[in-house]
Amino acid sequence: MNTVADYSSETGRATGPAGSLLVLGLETSCDETAAAVVRLDPDGTATVLSSVVHSQIDDHAAFGGVVPEIAARSHVEMIDGVTRRAMAGAGLDYGALDGIAATAGPGLVGGVMVGLGFGKAVALARGLPLVAVNHLEGHAVSARLGRNLAYPFLLLLASGGHCQLLEVRGIGEMSRLGSTIDDAAGEAFDKIAKALGLGYPGGPALERLAETGDGSRFDLPRALLGRKDCDFSFSGLKTAASRLAQTCETDQDRADLADAVQSAIARQLAERSHRAMQDWLDSHGATAARPMFVVAGGVAANRTVRAVLEAAAAKNGFDFLAPPMAYCTDNAAMIALAGAERLQQGLVSDIDTAARPRWPLDENKALSDPMHKPGRKGAKA
Repeated sequence: MNTVADYSSETGRATGPAGSLLVLGLETSCDETAAAVVRLDPDGTATVLSSVVHSQIDDHAAFGGVVPEIAARSHVEMIDGVTRRAMAGAGLDYGALDGIAATAGPGLVGGVMVGLGFGKAVALARGLPLVAVNHLEGHAVSARLGRNLAYPFLLLLASGGHCQLLEVRGIGEMSRLGSTIDDAAGEAFDKIAKALGLGYPGGPALERLAETGDGSRFDLPRALLGRKDCDFSFSGLKTAASRLAQTCETDQDRADLADAVQSAIARQLAERSHRAMQDWLDSHGATAARPMFVVAGGVAANRTVRAVLEAAAAKNGFDFLAPPMAYCTDNAAMIALAGAERLQQGLVSDIDTAARPRWPLDENKALSDPMHKPGRKGAKA
């Protein structure tokens, strides 16, 4: 947590350049209750004044995954205290704020409703503008919490529930280049880890186990080899690895399979990212500055995945950037930053904005070319 030092006790406000914005962010889309205060300066520099995250890992560990009802009840119990700690950590009172940003989706809708409802209450009580933020847009701008990253950039967003490649031209201006047709990379990590008996959360546990493994022992399937687009598929890998996990008899067997899984996921992410980078170069032509490839979301915390993607970026002439580790997984600092950028452009939300369980970043593409067609045979009807 970075705490700004230039604080005025008379105004109750952290001083900064004229025109800077102070925004409280709230995040409750899954199993973390989070609040943060971020200052956005006119030149685009973002400073995290406080960031508090209450994890529910212990609440869900016995079930091997997130239980939506338990998550929502925990958010109700924790949101007030977490927000108080974030405000205290920033050294501010509510009168210093310029706006309230809250995740309005996508996510577990019971949890989303808690954070959004709390944000509405603060906004109404303090007469502040409300900014309803797309959780994925928060991840998209999260790399800007570590440095003043300029638009546009190419983004790989990979987490437990999402896996997509996007061209990010600015806040609210994102085009989908590719997405998963079934499962997300983080979901594959978690489900295969569960099959290996690693418990919850599975992704970090599988990464630790893979450190002592030799993945060359296992031949795992590669998805969509005949297609030349940027879409992903992890369901076949997940099924094959889960079946192989039942045949593992020793700790070394499990470590070898974990390494094979991690390598397979990293390889697919790199292959599709390579295609997206080539398409980017074809469409944008020669530029004075090297283009930027950004990797965000919980999967970006995996060191092997980062290394493989960083190598792919270098091979294609892209600079590589990932958010600081603290901002890869769900947090409220990224929500506060996305809200501040929207507020900077005068984009505020109605107080009756509803929580959304699904909310694509590129809504036009989602309507014209949906990834999941409705119907009994759809991947996710």
